[in-house]
Amino acid sequence: MPAWLPRAMVLALALYACFRLGSWAFDQLIGLLINVLIAFFLALAIEPAVSRMSASGMRRGLATFLVFLAVAIASAGFVVLLGSMLAGQIVDMVEDFPKYLDSVINWVNQSFHTELSRVEVQDSLLHSDWLQKYVQNSATGVLDVSTTVLGGLFRLLTIFLFSFYFAADGPRLRRGLCSVLPPSRQAEVLRAWEIAVAKTGGYLYSRGLMALISGIAHYILLAALGVPYAPALAVWVGLVSQFIPTIGTYLAGALPMLIAFTVDPWYALWVLGFVVVYQQFENYVLQPKLTSRTVDIHPAVAFGSVIAGTALMGAVGALIAIPAVATLQAFLGAYVKRYDVTDDPRVQGQHPWQRGEPLSMRLRRLWHAPEGDGGQGAGEVPRGRQPRP
Repeated sequence: MPAWLPRAMVLALALYACFRLGSWAFDQLIGLLINVLIAFFLALAIEPAVSRMSASGMRRGLATFLVFLAVAIASAGFVVLLGSMLAGQIVDMVEDFPKYLDSVINWVNQSFHTELSRVEVQDSLLHSDWLQKYVQNSATGVLDVSTTVLGGLFRLLTIFLFSFYFAADGPRLRRGLCSVLPPSRQAEVLRAWEIAVAKTGGYLYSRGLMALISGIAHYILLAALGVPYAPALAVWVGLVSQFIPTIGTYLAGALPMLIAFTVDPWYALWVLGFVVVYQQFENYVLQPKLTSRTVDIHPAVAFGSVIAGTALMGAVGALIAIPAVATLQAFLGAYVKRYDVTDDPRVQGQHPWQRGEPLSMRLRRLWHAPEGDGGQGAGEVPRGRQPRP
């Protein structure tokens, strides 16, 4: 046996053990790492407001606390308002359920010539096997739901604590990070940090402005139709449609349609049409103008980044994908060398034959050309030949 073989085997086993230990630790800490990442982007989002307040003479910790207090009050107010609205609407829908069921049964009897009755339908629903199994599963899953809620509250508290420390101790954190880097790298790190703050804050503020405009527009429609709880529904549509990527628009429009349906079924169609039209206006008119200076990325790139973020980290990846890609694009733009584009019609998507005469004239000239000249017109010199002097 060679003398180096035992050492190589021990080294290979040690590396494999370290790899397995690192994989196990990463799997155990992936939740904490995602929470820290969310907290970091949240701290970047409130960094402009905290810096502006601290520049006016306020302590940075107090400024961060006031910003978080304002966010917490606004979130709690929205949840309470929406919860009261949903509770009231659920009570009204339960009280009016027999009326809705009678109307549906009458329509079925008239359309399909049946003889259904509300009492028979209610008895079949109440004594059905699937309903009893659902009630049993719900009763056994109460403990799981309570555990999930407590875990979500603990995760939310962890995110707020980390984001508070990141925002309040931002200068100390940057100083500590730059202290382990050479001066040439310190400028790049600070520049990347500044770009991340600008892009994340710009993304948040542009989304907030679009949420305000969307809420006002939908409030005008709902108030004109006489839909109850129009202010709460408008706030719901504005926030959900802007801060939940890809499917936020459909989730936001479903609740106003349901509430409008309880008033008049035709009102639900009006709300659906308005949501579709406003979404097109927002995509092609409003969003490009508001985000052109803050998060200037192509819509296809934004959509792809949302899909990639969702595949990697779920809903969290979808939320932070766009500001992360915008930050990376802005940072790499300073290191990518660009050249002047040549003045060629093919750059604009034009073919070479479009530079000269129109196609109809070219086809007519080729059709009337004499035979044997290879498509050359009369008086033209064939290609490859030069006239004799």
